[in-house]
Amino acid sequence: MFSPILFKQGMKENWRLLFIFGAVLAMYFIIIIYMFDPKLSHVFDEYAKAMPQMMSMFGMKSTSGSLIEFLASYLYGFIIPVLPMVFAILCANRLIARHVDRGSMSYLLSAPVKRTSVAVTQAMVLVTGIVLLVAFSTVLGIVTSEFLFKGDLDKEGFIMINIGALSMLLFIAGICFICSCIFSDAKKAAALGAGIPSLMYIIQMLANAGEKFEDLKYATFFTLFDTDGIIKEDTFAYVQVVILFAGALLLFAAAVIVFRKKDLHI
Repeated sequence: MFSPILFKQGMKENWRLLFIFGAVLAMYFIIIIYMFDPKLSHVFDEYAKAMPQMMSMFGMKSTSGSLIEFLASYLYGFIIPVLPMVFAILCANRLIARHVDRGSMSYLLSAPVKRTSVAVTQAMVLVTGIVLLVAFSTVLGIVTSEFLFKGDLDKEGFIMINIGALSMLLFIAGICFICSCIFSDAKKAAALGAGIPSLMYIIQMLANAGEKFEDLKYATFFTLFDTDGIIKEDTFAYVQVVILFAGALLLFAAAVIVFRKKDLHI
């Protein structure tokens, strides 16, 4: 069911991509945490007051002053959903669809490795990448916050937010991966794999914009990642995180089945 050799090869092919996205996340985390300084944080609040709908669309809003709420608003409303989502789109397409499109899948299957093992192993490469990005962000957020504003960060709440983010990103990765398994054409796989989560995020942005579009929040899975509820230790917010994680498991399982039964023409 799992091929260590194939996993190693998959990680080797995608480590540069992982490094680039990790570096970009590090830059944003350090800058945003630094701007929690009262001398600088008022800049965000001024933007929020001047362009409330625009800021709300990206999940950014004025906060009560706590560091965890500041990070939830200005990092987990846009940066965390979008950047790892782009990573998932690119990585998922490279792991399955591109191999089929270029004919290199025949090389992977020529070894004594079953289709199920190929699909499961490639899925684990994608999942590992997402887990590493979220783990890196979690550690970086805690370390940077302690260095700049010692004792101000609610670490348990911050870890829970990142667990929620991980569930959401794994759900997105599952969408990207099953699209990569469905289509033999890498362009079609990338178009649908990118299109679905991107459309869902646009719907979420419209829902955040104001009362006129508020009901649209029921049409997108991004609503299930409720940072405010997680901070307040709302049980329903935790349930939504579990729903996202369960959905991710179902999507990856379905992707493996699709790939196993797929006519590859090789």
